[in-house]
Formats: sequence, structure tokens, C-alpha cells
Amino acid sequence: MEKPNCENGTLLLALITGLSMNGSFAALFSSVVPFSLFPLIALVLAVYCLHQRYLNQPMLEGMPKLAAACFLLGIFGYSTMIRVQFPQIGSNFIPSILCVALVFWIGFKLKTRKVPEDNSPQ
Repeated sequence: MEKPNCENGTLLLALITGLSMNGSFAALFSSVVPFSLFPLIALVLAVYCLHQRYLNQPMLEGMPKLAAACFLLGIFGYSTMIRVQFPQIGSNFIPSILCVALVFWIGFKLKTRKVPEDNSPQ
């Protein structure tokens, strides 16, 4: 019987952490982006859940690189979205290219990753 990928939650939490970190930074320090408390709340909750997951579940080989890539994808993704919404900030070409490259790299690593077999009887 195949075990479902529980590390997808870690990757999603890393993505949300990156999004909310850049959103919190933009809300606090950018005069173009209106202030909102929600990115700060999302950042605190995502970091707390990611920390709890780190304490309670072992990370498989290659997982820290994927989590860091998802975190960077969240940062660059939010930057791209904000630059589309507020073009006076600047061009979104570089963050868009980095997002596409990270998505392809993450997809390649997830596809070629070896999942450990659990041979214990159930």
C-alpha cells in the first residue's frame, strides 16, 4: 500500500511563508501597497505550523532544498503579483523568469525523487 506524500504540506507551508513574508514586508515598508494585518497573521501561523512540522516529522533526503525553493517561489511570486498590480514599482520580468525557473526545478525534483518504501505489515 502506498503512503501518501505528507511532505506536500511542508512545501505548501514554505510557499505560504514566502508569500506572507514578502506581503508583510510590503505592507509595512512600501508606500504603494496599502497596509493590512492579514499578511502578518498568515506569516505567524505559517511559521508556527512549519516549525511544529519540523519538530514532529523527520525530513526526507532532499526536502530542505525543495522547501527553500518553495519559500523563494513564494517571495518571487508575491513580488511578481505586486509589480503587476502596481507598475510604478518597476518591471516584473526578473521575478517572473525566476518563478518559472523555480517551478520547473521543483517539478523536476519532485518527479525524479525516490520515495522510501515502507515494508512494515499493516
